[in-house]
Amino acid sequence: MAENRIESIRRARRLHGVIANIPFYVVLALIAIAGVLILLDRWRRGAFVFGSAILVAATIRAVLPTSRVGLLQVRGRAFDVASMAALGASVLWLATSIDSLGTA
Repeated sequence: MAENRIESIRRARRLHGVIANIPFYVVLALIAIAGVLILLDRWRRGAFVFGSAILVAATIRAVLPTSRVGLLQVRGRAFDVASMAALGASVLWLATSIDSLGTA
């Protein structure tokens, strides 16, 4: 009886760990897409997707409670949101302002 309870608690903790990190996995998938675009010599599009992924991470960190953001939590909420928003906006600005020099 106690063994079944212990095992169910372990399963619940593992499931909670996976569910709590879903926002992180979404951001990670967007960054992987950006990496693929960069590898395919579409660096402006890749940089745009990367900057967008960082802004998505900032939005998720701002909206979700601390118990649900998983690995997107580094410091306090205000610091995380401000730093990710500044980085994302900077990357988007660079991706849109630099001349493409003949590439897409």
